[in-house]
Amino acid sequence: MKVLMLHGVNHNMFGKRDPRQYGTITLDQINASLTALGKELGVEIEAYQTNCEGDMCERIHQAYKDGVDAVLINAGAWTHYSYGIRDALAILTCPIVELHMSNIHAREEFRHHSVFGEIVMGQICGFGEDSYLLALRAGVSAAKGKKA
Repeated sequence: MKVLMLHGVNHNMFGKRDPRQYGTITLDQINASLTALGKELGVEIEAYQTNCEGDMCERIHQAYKDGVDAVLINAGAWTHYSYGIRDALAILTCPIVELHMSNIHAREEFRHHSVFGEIVMGQICGFGEDSYLLALRAGVSAAKGKKA
C-alpha cells in the first residue's frame, strides 16, 4: 500500500515559521515520523512539498496515474482558496484526508473554510505533528476498507 503525503506552500519553513502556531518541528522530522508510523502500519509513505500551485496539481495528477492508495494533504493557505488544487484532488479515486497542525477554526476567519471540504474524506486539525499521524491512520484505515 502506498500513501502520498502532500505538503503545501511554506511548509519547507516549518521549524522557523511562527512557532506559536506550528512549533519548532521541521518538515524533515514530520516526514521521518510519518515514515516510521508507515512502517508500523505496513505502508510506504512518499512525501512531496512544493511552493508552486501548478506543481502541486501535477503531482496530484501523477498520484492518479500511479494509483496511490490514499492521499494526505496539508495544503496550507491553498486550503482556503485553491480551486485548482481542489479540482485536481477531485480526480482521485482513493481516500483523501485533509490535515492541519493548527486548529484552523480557532484562527483568522479566512482560515475557517476549506475549499477541499466537500471532496475529502475528513479533516484533522489542531494536534500539531500528531495531526499528520492521525491522518495517516485514518487514510490507511479507509484505504484498507475500500479494498475489502
